[in-house]
Amino acid sequence: MKPTRYLLAIALLTLSLHAQTSQTQRPTSTPYAGDLSIFEEPGREDKLQINRVMDILHIAPGKAVADIGAGGGWFTVRAAHRVGEGGKVYGEDINPAAIKAIEQRTAKEHLPQVRAVLGTTDDPKLPAKSVDAVLMLKVYHEIADPLDFLANLKPALAPGARIGIIDRNGNGTDHGLKQSILEKELREAGFREVEHYDFTKADGQDYFLVFEVR
Repeated sequence: MKPTRYLLAIALLTLSLHAQTSQTQRPTSTPYAGDLSIFEEPGREDKLQINRVMDILHIAPGKAVADIGAGGGWFTVRAAHRVGEGGKVYGEDINPAAIKAIEQRTAKEHLPQVRAVLGTTDDPKLPAKSVDAVLMLKVYHEIADPLDFLANLKPALAPGARIGIIDRNGNGTDHGLKQSILEKELREAGFREVEHYDFTKADGQDYFLVFEVR
């Protein structure tokens, strides 16, 4: 290879690696690992209009749902009641204490349709083509490598699955992420935005976005 071609190849490779890094890494918040009871705030169900959220995500009896970043299972149990014993809910989290809490809670509440799943920071570890709907409630801003995470989530989606993301605007480190950045990342990962709402502002969340595989 001639020197000029060699230098050009090195320059293109450097630009490519820089582009990949800028796309997949950004400031993020440290994943919450504290008292899980803080998510059980009285009135939260009404503030978030969680039944409306489930309607928009087409969560119905017999469906399969993934609660990504489930914490103590606040949404997990509500989705379980919605899908019934003929459905399935995956309560996913990267915190082993959260997984234990979900298992104990759903056993106590007799919800055999719930399966607790210990994921990793870049992979939710869900079975292939297993879910019809996904909700990421106040957790997307904690995902440091979104393109890797979304690439690993995509195989778990059944045809026509909907992905809902509820979050607030922020700089990534303050438990929020600018909506335009989130939308850009989802586009790059091969998703298209199909609906967006702001009725979650009553709970301090700026947006509720819905995506499908493009």
